[in-house]
Amino acid sequence: MRLKIIGAAGEVTGSSYLLECGASRVLVDCGIFQGKEDDRKNREPFSFSPVSLDAVLLTHAHMDHSGRIPLLVKEGFKGKVFATLPTLELVKVLWYDSANLMKEEAEWKTKKNSRKGLEEVEPLYSAEHVDQSIRHLSASSYDDKIEVAPGIFVRFRDAGHILGSAILEIWLVEGEKEVKIVFSGDLGPQKTVMERNPAIISSADYVVMESTYGDRLHKSNEETRAEFRSVFEKVLKDKGKVFIPSFVVDRAQRVLYELALLQDQGILGSNVPIFFDSPMGVKATEIYKKHTNLLSSEIQQYISEGKDPFSPGKLKYVSSVEDSRAINGVKHAVVVAGSGMINGGRIVHHLKHGIWDPNNHLVFVGYQAKGTMGRRIIEGEKNIRIAGEEVSVKAELHTINGFSAHADRDDLLAWASNFTNSPFFLITHGEPESSLAFSETLKKAGMKSAVPTAGQELELEPNGAAKAPKIIEQPVMLRVEDMSSVLSEILTLVSGMKDGRPAASEEDILPLLQSSKILLETAKKKMSEKKV
Repeated sequence: MRLKIIGAAGEVTGSSYLLECGASRVLVDCGIFQGKEDDRKNREPFSFSPVSLDAVLLTHAHMDHSGRIPLLVKEGFKGKVFATLPTLELVKVLWYDSANLMKEEAEWKTKKNSRKGLEEVEPLYSAEHVDQSIRHLSASSYDDKIEVAPGIFVRFRDAGHILGSAILEIWLVEGEKEVKIVFSGDLGPQKTVMERNPAIISSADYVVMESTYGDRLHKSNEETRAEFRSVFEKVLKDKGKVFIPSFVVDRAQRVLYELALLQDQGILGSNVPIFFDSPMGVKATEIYKKHTNLLSSEIQQYISEGKDPFSPGKLKYVSSVEDSRAINGVKHAVVVAGSGMINGGRIVHHLKHGIWDPNNHLVFVGYQAKGTMGRRIIEGEKNIRIAGEEVSVKAELHTINGFSAHADRDDLLAWASNFTNSPFFLITHGEPESSLAFSETLKKAGMKSAVPTAGQELELEPNGAAKAPKIIEQPVMLRVEDMSSVLSEILTLVSGMKDGRPAASEEDILPLLQSSKILLETAKKKMSEKKV
């Protein structure tokens, strides 16, 4: 019984973990990397064979947890992807949008490369790969225990993070041995606005737990709303625009709800237009409206009063590029658009045309990962290169962390304290300082924890809470002197394949050869760059 840490170690994106039990192999999450060198990381071959997987267990729809599943299918994965129904509905929207953006970016880079005599750029995956991926989706209900592969059982529990998000309780059974491991996924706060409270789990041998905000506290809902209100009082006085970069799943719906409350209170007048500039956001909002029974009591109370929490007055959904550009001519408005970290999407276009104006306001309502444009703006860069143009940052900046759908340090500690049998905690999904700080917080509270690194493989044992999991594999960097030996092995393998058909079927081996081809092409490119 083994656990391999693949992503979201030392960072908050690229979530992915490999579980092995006997001959069964299951992947928990398969997310894209966001931030510095994201394209390079996302294009790196998987450290396992996609063909060998029995299933994927998906905690929630956000792209840093789900975004590389179409690539997994492209490279030969044939099993099922298990998740809650709302999650599966949301990923369809997110994946098609992602495929479209990747296509546009690849075409743009290809045009640039063609002028330099360089190769074409292929998107990570296409809409056709999304079509194929959707056929692998399998809906699971909250609180039902199901077998997803021989000897591997899972139960989805509400994580309170976004619609459909789940904590995973997983049982690994091999002969007389049984290990229970819990994956927190991304946890919502203990005092929620949009979703229900995270489910209480009381027993496990191991807990793989997120730490996005493991070293800090959010402001209370009351303080956050007061801060949001003061921003809009200033915006109304300045007669400018307020730009709100937002993840279009959950965060955007929360922002729309808060804008509706400001209108109810008479603070935000009906004369101020609100633009939700995201074709994908319209679809995501409809999914939220479809599953209001899974939302918080506060949202359900608002609906019972005959009001729509996601449709403030003067709201206009923007789909076409022409309508999006037309917003540039509007001097006084609220603009909500993706992406939440300003690493793409229509918000980039809006900031290019408005971040230089000191009468405008830029409001951050979510986490900004290292390397993203949002993080660089928050850290004080005064000039930002946006869509090929150098632009001064003169708009007034505001950061409102209280809108986060993530638990803060005290919320995480409260959730961890529900375990009564002292499991061993593996702290992931956080920048190094955050993960280390939260691990120390758990230790001070009398719990056992460690911060694993990407590439580590851990052996899981029954009653594993008694001690730290045994590290059976560390990521190892090849030395220069190892190169000739590796090349010799490749030549031997190629020679054997030329002499006769491989024992494995072509269907199984072709994805592996594709991964090898990508690796060799990358190595060739690096060597040519070195020579130059």
